Amino acid sequence: MVFFMDSDKKAKIVQRKKNKLKKNVIKLFFLTIGALIMAVGLEMVLIPNNLIDGGVTGIAIMASHLTNLPLGLFLFLFNLPFLYLGYKQIGRTFAFSVAYGIVVLSIATSFMHNSSAFTNDTLLATVLGGILLGIGVGIAIRAGGCLDGSETLAILFNKKLPFSVGQIILFMNLFILGSAGFVFGFDRAMYSLISYFIAFKTIDLVSEGLNQTKSIWIISDEADEIGDQIMSRLGRGITYLNGQGGYSKDDKQVIFCVISRLEESKLKNIVEDVDPSAFLAFSNMTEIQGGNFKKKDVH
Repeated sequence: MVFFMDSDKKAKIVQRKKNKLKKNVIKLFFLTIGALIMAVGLEMVLIPNNLIDGGVTGIAIMASHLTNLPLGLFLFLFNLPFLYLGYKQIGRTFAFSVAYGIVVLSIATSFMHNSSAFTNDTLLATVLGGILLGIGVGIAIRAGGCLDGSETLAILFNKKLPFSVGQIILFMNLFILGSAGFVFGFDRAMYSLISYFIAFKTIDLVSEGLNQTKSIWIISDEADEIGDQIMSRLGRGITYLNGQGGYSKDDKQVIFCVISRLEESKLKNIVEDVDPSAFLAFSNMTEIQGGNFKKKDVH
């Protein structure tokens, strides 16, 4: 018996494959950009000034310095065990993304190995190197990958240890950066630590975006008026939830709203104008999916 698939279903399957291909191409493009930016930060800023990064990259930099072999070789070799762990424990898609990013990073650093430094000023190199590394890694994270195997190891340790992924990465990097003192001198290790923290903050900024969103919970006896004001003056949609006071047992109306970081002050002013005694709770959000977060025009 032969079954024929209708044309609409075929069209949907073809469109789904096209969308998946498009997403993968975009993902690989941004992983490439992130790896190239990180390579510039390493080979043209940090390494010429005897500064290092954290993680596997930091170990690779020290190995390259001690052996006079290209950094790209050690980046590739040292990350292989973590790629295998990522494939076995996290998944094939994640492992492929990490492998692609690390291969591009290794090749790019090899080509840039003998490039001239952007600056020989240690303080400037510390700041600029941290920013470039943070931008590169942040772009890779937004694309769904990473450029250092230590992040994979931290994710696996997180399942067995009572520490967050960030705390595990911080501990490993403090140990690695401290070890750099025996290779490059402890003054360079301290500069490397400063560069690492700059990179750490830049990663957050790039991966979460400049226009970070916040979720707001508002409890007030004037919930209807506050909700109307938010929609008319701020242009944001709201959701009303029914609640009950734990002590008073009174019925309460709760407003839930998602706004951008830049709109926080204006929302506080709106609530203050209507009900100064209203309860507000703010929470940072790293991702929003579904619904309609677009702001309506406010006249």
